[in-house]
Amino acid sequence: MGTCSDKGWTYHSLTKGHHPPKVMSWPLALCLFTLVVLNQKTALGQTMNTFQSERREWPLNHVTVHQSTGTLYIGAVNRIYKLSANLTLLVSHDTGPEYDNKACYPPLIVQPCSEPLASTDNVNKLLLIDYSHNRLLACGSLYQGICKLMRLDDLFILVEPTHKKEHYLSSDNQTGTMYGVVVPSQGQDATLYIGTAVGGKQDYFPTISSRKLPRDPESSAMLDYELHTDFVSSLIKIPSDTLALVAHFDIYYIYGFSSGSFVYFMTVQPETPENGMPAGGSPGDLFYTSRIIRLCKGDKKFHSYVSLPVGCVHRGEEFRLLQAAYLSKAGRVLAKSLNISSQEDILFAVFSKGQKQYHDPSDHSALCIFTIQAINIRIKERLQSCYQGEGNLELHWLLGKDVQCTKAPVPIDDHFCGLDINQPLGGSQLVSGQTVFTERRERLTSVTSYIYNGHNVVFLGTRSGRLKKTLKASPSLVLITLNPVL
Repeated sequence: MGTCSDKGWTYHSLTKGHHPPKVMSWPLALCLFTLVVLNQKTALGQTMNTFQSERREWPLNHVTVHQSTGTLYIGAVNRIYKLSANLTLLVSHDTGPEYDNKACYPPLIVQPCSEPLASTDNVNKLLLIDYSHNRLLACGSLYQGICKLMRLDDLFILVEPTHKKEHYLSSDNQTGTMYGVVVPSQGQDATLYIGTAVGGKQDYFPTISSRKLPRDPESSAMLDYELHTDFVSSLIKIPSDTLALVAHFDIYYIYGFSSGSFVYFMTVQPETPENGMPAGGSPGDLFYTSRIIRLCKGDKKFHSYVSLPVGCVHRGEEFRLLQAAYLSKAGRVLAKSLNISSQEDILFAVFSKGQKQYHDPSDHSALCIFTIQAINIRIKERLQSCYQGEGNLELHWLLGKDVQCTKAPVPIDDHFCGLDINQPLGGSQLVSGQTVFTERRERLTSVTSYIYNGHNVVFLGTRSGRLKKTLKASPSLVLITLNPVL
């Protein structure tokens, strides 16, 4: 389990008889420094293994656990680490610091830059395992967001694409959010879906795109857009008109995953002026909406792009600022209470109260459950209504105006992937989850889950560095507060 806090970050291996999930990857919003494993019970209590980055000012940013070996891959400032399951350091790979200037575009590694250079940290922005080709993708903040593909066993660099504009994925913003999803294809090249905050550089960086991950690491097509022509591409950019209206507009990608034949992203973004937000102003004046975005796997033209607001309501209070999310299977007990199969995908999501103060959210927060089945039903209903000619496309930040839905006699089934009309499609009706736990004193900031004896055991990390272990049974929720982060 990873928990983001003001004090640090902890990875917990539970005591005997409890097994953590095999696949875990968390982007963390605050500074992270220490990994801790609680590995066994002794007469004096729990013993701990720890791992720390080389310098306190080089915090840990991401962790990914290999689903088969249990090996940990850690993305930090200026380093990528490979650790054993008990936190023994196996390999360390240097990624910085290097001389750079964020005004250099293209980066100076491609052509000379007249801007003054300074020693600059490389903050890890993305860390993903490409299982189909046994390699690690690591992206950082240096040189406008350069990525590397490395071998899993020794972190040897297979390729570091730099010669094309689309090779710069994450921008130089060291604090901007980013999330990626690797979609393998049997016997074929994999696809990388990327969502990233663009930091005002919408001409350079699409907010969301899909890219090629060829089997051959030296392929000239590595990280190219799946499709890129003068008329249609596998990407979406934030229009300059939107930034002119809302200077601080950006889309923050909090989580991403694939389920069935779709890829999903969970985001937080400002409301548009059309919905009553004052144009201009400071970030504190903005209202924010958490949204779920869905794309069909293999949709190179992004005709299937649909975006709907998500959140939950508990006793009249709205929780609309997404903090973290985690995809899991529904355990036997929870599946029964939700009236779904235990093999169905469910989404645990943590929200803070309200729709303002995204950069300084309320401590009053909630854990909510969504079934992917219910999310897909809501998306299908939205598609059906639009193809019946009802209302507008409701994506004002992208389209810049009201665009009427076009009536078309098209059957919309569970696998519909869009046409060249009625796309991209937004919506304003909330996809509401089921609230299962609320916290008023310390904001929930991270979540992960695994199934134990048919129950979904959920771990919640808090801003103050504590772990909350919850067991979702029917009808009660059991809560255990664990040790604070050291």
